[in-house]
Amino acid sequence: MSYAGMLVAAFLAGSIFPFSSEAVFSALLLAGLSPMPLFVSATIGNVAGSLFNYGLGRCVNIEWIYSHLHTNPQRLQRAMQWTKQYGAWTGVLCFLPALGSAIAIALGIARANPLHTTIAVTIGKAARYAALLYALDVTLL
Repeated sequence: MSYAGMLVAAFLAGSIFPFSSEAVFSALLLAGLSPMPLFVSATIGNVAGSLFNYGLGRCVNIEWIYSHLHTNPQRLQRAMQWTKQYGAWTGVLCFLPALGSAIAIALGIARANPLHTTIAVTIGKAARYAALLYALDVTLL
């Protein structure tokens, strides 16, 4: 595994696919990889996964999402309500394990501003990995 492996793992975890990037992140840190490039790889991959979900929300209809992605309708409806209330900045919450994918899909359905969405998602995802580094008592520098 390497930084590219971290990027792929984080993409999978950030998208609709069930995966835990935190375990991979922690294992790669323990294996001796440098924290800063690992943090950057994880953040980029996780943001890309959320933007994949955003793209699905923009491109496919909601019935397809329910039938093919097995998305929890209550979670998606809750995410859509937050999106209506807070707009693209709801993307900061995409780091949430249970709701993150639904929020990204809802942002796509709502056709939230792509630039604002990307910025908001990046803030949330970077904070997630920074918190993990803090919990593991690792500094970036």
